[in-house]
Amino acid sequence: MPTSVCNQAVTPAGLRTLERRAFLQTASAFTGLSFSSFLDPAKLLANGGRAKSNISCIFIWTQGGTSHHDTFDPKPLASDGVRGPLSVIETAIPGVHFTELCPRMAKEVQRFSLMRSWNPRNAGHGVADHWCMSGRNVNPSLVYPCVGSVVSHQLGFQSALPPFIQLGAYVDRSFQGGLPGILGLEHAGFEIHAEANVDKFSVKDISPPLNMELTRIDRRKELLAKIDHLQRTADRQPAAFDALDEHYKTAFNMITAPETKRAFDIGSEPEALRNDYGRTAFGQRLLLARRLIQSGVRFVTVSDPGWDHHVDCFNGLKQHRMPQVDQAIPALLIDLEQQGLLDSTLVVWMTDFGRTPKINPAIGRDHWASAGFAIMAGAGIPGGCIIGETDADGGQPKSNEYFTENIVATMYHKLGLPLDLTVTANDGRPIRLIEGEPVREWM
Repeated sequence: MPTSVCNQAVTPAGLRTLERRAFLQTASAFTGLSFSSFLDPAKLLANGGRAKSNISCIFIWTQGGTSHHDTFDPKPLASDGVRGPLSVIETAIPGVHFTELCPRMAKEVQRFSLMRSWNPRNAGHGVADHWCMSGRNVNPSLVYPCVGSVVSHQLGFQSALPPFIQLGAYVDRSFQGGLPGILGLEHAGFEIHAEANVDKFSVKDISPPLNMELTRIDRRKELLAKIDHLQRTADRQPAAFDALDEHYKTAFNMITAPETKRAFDIGSEPEALRNDYGRTAFGQRLLLARRLIQSGVRFVTVSDPGWDHHVDCFNGLKQHRMPQVDQAIPALLIDLEQQGLLDSTLVVWMTDFGRTPKINPAIGRDHWASAGFAIMAGAGIPGGCIIGETDADGGQPKSNEYFTENIVATMYHKLGLPLDLTVTANDGRPIRLIEGEPVREWM
């Protein structure tokens, strides 16, 4: 078959940062709320505000390294030690086959584009989280920001909700993956670890404890204002407190805004739709991600654990990991289309790297640095496009080879971020955030 088938200064430092953190901790104590980070809606855009886009993004991260052999790039003609025990099924595209673990993805293949020729050039956890989420390899002298943080920095708020939210705690921070890096903590993702697969979903960082009435929050807000006034008078640091005021206002605005409550009211969705996504942690996170995008969040990371299958790979994939993903991702794409959001929402699925062609003695596959897959959909990505192929054993790209920076550059382009985007580090150095050209077939 053909190898490709297609039907500015950033963060204040030092004392001011410590004051901000102390103030927010005080606010947390008096309101009964906790905040992992705040994003500043008044932050100026880098490069004079060149970035402009109405495209949002749902970034799916399967942590550990999803096997390409056993999902979207099977090798049925390879030896037993490479092929594995899973059978191969046809997809809606003649000549394109997936494994038996992907029946719904095979049926709905015209809704997304699959890259089979991704070369990760890395086989290390942690490094992968940083590289795949920022488009940059680990650099000991600075931390490059993930795309969600760049979106926050460049595009800012669309509603009372933060521009960047992470659902699930499954991002490896060993090499600062998924973090804002040089852009500063105000552009970190607002992390939500609560289980969405429940009837009455709530988020402790934005939900008053024990159903606290908003009038009580207003009273505590007045008390905080008085404390703020006393400390402002004593310290005589109006500039620092002006900065704190912005975060203070943002926090309370997020808590009290009607769209915040609506966005997280996942129980209001029809039971049939929730069931279509799957009543699993992953499926309900994806549904919540759609609701957040619909409510004005620009970038949502959905993380899922347990994909590092060194042992008993096939049972692990078949019984636990793939069924929920195979059900939920097509449901998301169908739902986005029905909601009129598919053209304005980029959906990306990435994972750490591929897995070894050769099955190890523990009936698993180990880390593999030179082949894997990536999936994109929405925002003008051509559905039913299969990019590239790997060699007979699935060990390396045979044609149309692309790298991580190409995938992330595509995200930048789709999100309206300049490919030559440069920001200024705290020490005054200009830092170009991304190198590489977008994937041709996705343009």
